[in-house]
Amino acid sequence: MSASTTPPAVIDALAWVHVRDGRVLCVRSRGRDVLYSPGGKREPGETDEQTVAREALEEVGVTLVPGTFRLVTVVDEVAHGQAPGTRVRMACYAADHEGEPRPSAEVSEIAWVGHADRGRCAPATQRLIELLHTTGEVV
Repeated sequence: MSASTTPPAVIDALAWVHVRDGRVLCVRSRGRDVLYSPGGKREPGETDEQTVAREALEEVGVTLVPGTFRLVTVVDEVAHGQAPGTRVRMACYAADHEGEPRPSAEVSEIAWVGHADRGRCAPATQRLIELLHTTGEVV
């Protein structure tokens, strides 16, 4: 296959969706210029739930409650800050949690983002916020 016919790279990512008072929790990692959904890539052998739980604990210090996970949506969008043509496929899960979200060592900011402020976010998170807005969960 030549470089021009190589299919674009796809990043397999998972995210925790947490909505409070009509806004969704987002994070900005150190050195990044936009907000993302809390989450990331799976480690070898991890299930979706294990990945989302690990990432939520690492990024915002909360423990997700087993047995409460529900798939919200799967977003396919342009990957922010990656090589041209790279896409992200982000499986988004809601789950109950214990603890109050707070920035971790790898996160410089947490933000509660509504529909009007979605432009501060990476494209995949913008798409998630648009979906949550159409269902009335995000204002």
